Amino acid sequence: MSEHPELAAEQAYVDRAYAALHEMRADAARIAEGVLDESTGGTHQARYERDVFVQTALQRLHQLDIGDHPLVFGRMDRADGDRYYLGRVAVSGPDRSPLVVDWRAPVAEAFYRATGREPMDLTLRRHFSCESSRIVGISDERFGSGEDGDGVDLGLAGPGALLAALERTRTGRMRDIVATVQREQDEVIRAPLPGILIVQGGPGTGKTAVALHRAAYLLFTYRRHLSSRGILVVGPNDVFLRYIDQVLPALGESGAGLTTIAGMVPGVTVRGSEPDDVARLKGDARMARVIKRAVQDRQRPLRRDTTVPFGRYGLTLSRNDSEQIVRTVRRGPGSHNRKRRQLVKLVLRRLYDEYRKAADAELKGGALGEMSFEELASELGAEPEMRRMLDRMWPALSARELLHDLFSSRPLLASAGRGVLAPDEAALLHRAHSESLRDIVWTLADMPLLDEATSLLGPKRGTDEDEGPRTYGHIVVDEAQDLSPMALRMLARRAPHGSMTLVGDIAQATGHHAPDRWDEVLRHLPTERGIVVKELGVSYRTPAEILELANRVLRRAAPHLRLPEPVRSTGIAPEVRSVSDVGAEAAGIAKRHDPGEGTLAIVCSPTQVDDVMTALADAGVAFGDAVVHGLQQSVTVVREDVMKGLEFDEVVVVEPARLVRESPQGDRALYVALTRSTRRLWIVHAEPLPDAMGAERPD
Repeated sequence: MSEHPELAAEQAYVDRAYAALHEMRADAARIAEGVLDESTGGTHQARYERDVFVQTALQRLHQLDIGDHPLVFGRMDRADGDRYYLGRVAVSGPDRSPLVVDWRAPVAEAFYRATGREPMDLTLRRHFSCESSRIVGISDERFGSGEDGDGVDLGLAGPGALLAALERTRTGRMRDIVATVQREQDEVIRAPLPGILIVQGGPGTGKTAVALHRAAYLLFTYRRHLSSRGILVVGPNDVFLRYIDQVLPALGESGAGLTTIAGMVPGVTVRGSEPDDVARLKGDARMARVIKRAVQDRQRPLRRDTTVPFGRYGLTLSRNDSEQIVRTVRRGPGSHNRKRRQLVKLVLRRLYDEYRKAADAELKGGALGEMSFEELASELGAEPEMRRMLDRMWPALSARELLHDLFSSRPLLASAGRGVLAPDEAALLHRAHSESLRDIVWTLADMPLLDEATSLLGPKRGTDEDEGPRTYGHIVVDEAQDLSPMALRMLARRAPHGSMTLVGDIAQATGHHAPDRWDEVLRHLPTERGIVVKELGVSYRTPAEILELANRVLRRAAPHLRLPEPVRSTGIAPEVRSVSDVGAEAAGIAKRHDPGEGTLAIVCSPTQVDDVMTALADAGVAFGDAVVHGLQQSVTVVREDVMKGLEFDEVVVVEPARLVRESPQGDRALYVALTRSTRRLWIVHAEPLPDAMGAERPD
């Protein structure tokens, strides 16, 4: 292929942009160093201003640190003669003239959205293929000149650059797509901030990358609004978070937090699992009522009159008085633990009245002694019987204590579940009592319940603790279709203004509460500020040959859903192998895998992981476990329950029938497994293939 005639000139321009970038970084570093070198004395205001200057300079340094990622990836020429170079960050020359426009700037929209039918005043769109700062290739699309630029009328922006990016081998880390964002993806990325945006997209449509680029775009466009409130990105598991953790830094953004549902519950670690029917019940929205009732059950009047010894007096709180006090406190605002303080004051006030009556009677109407209410409260607070009485009426509780007591007590479960759960459902929740909170084996399904309890209980001690979880200016959720109603309630508490981006695919819903429509998800979220639904219908990652097979499964799993359209074909059909030993067959494929060809995943059910790993070890194959090592090895064993959102160059799906049988949403889990590959797919099985794979199976 001949060299582009303008390559030398474009390289010179890119070199100039890099020189300006280096100078901008040096300026930011000088500012930070200069402020840090100043005296630490001065007024509080002066110290505060220094901290702000340092923080701003360091943040700017971070934004300008693009590592080895190419700075400039495109150019667009407008009909009015203006020309813009697009890149990861905005770069200005010594005279402050713009050399590179940030990809998120409004003017850059035309670069991603122009088509032959709607050129948006462009005459040229140019894509640069770069290795760090060196241009290695240039592809052009011309508009309005009578030339048929490749892809102009195909709905693809820069098809040459796009296909080249798709053909690159994977590394175990998600790459950004800032240079090849397509029109339908850009419309999602630049959608307005308020309300809930739902992004429905099939396998390979780039929805995860789009969600992350949207987070970067929102931080850029609404920085003043989001700088203090922040953005939270929620992923399905820790394997996924490690897979995506370099995307936002590559885009110059560090203002978004990454977490999972389990990561939102501080101080508690998921250490076990439970049967599907138990996990399904714990995710049911009715559990919110059960937990609320469990809290109310711990707010109870005394069963009988109770006397607290106080010197030579016996101060009695009657059952009727305790009932009135509990009723009064329940009606007040605030969390359970905060309202306990109000209850304590009311009880003490009632006992103080008892003390005054006793003292008056003893003195036969004479003057009271010198003991004040505060003195009596202080002395009674150290009295064991007083503490026992208060704990019977309104104990201070942590979420872990509440749920542990609830789940280990059949009477408490029966009371909390009355009118909400059937008796057999309440029985499912029972588990053995643990000697210590440290011994409790919490599960993933417990996390939303702990969060629900925390929201009702509030902090156990102290008056200066926050009443609720940290809230965010915007929350981005990937694989949102897999969240249970109780997990969705967790998100709602952290997005009080209802500003969220939900990304997922109903066809890939494999959780216990797999929805058939997004409406089933939205009913648990704040929607007052509006709902917008966008659909990504083009599969960039998954080749046509693999989608043809996967779509047979989709037609059975979710026949009402739209099938994604592939943009490319590899000419390599999926290969189905019927064997007696699936582990040995998978190991044989892995042994022949060339690391230079990218990544290979062996996808299997969780119960088959050990057998597959043993076969790989026996065959002498170096491999990694996705849960333990992430995706850094050339060959990785990936459990079915953590494969969502991941992609590999080649994939071996082991025993599809077992995947279907052991997943809560079997056919949908198989659909996910079949669509992880960007190039080549093997299916190895000893059991008969699932009916969902269809009668017309590849040879």
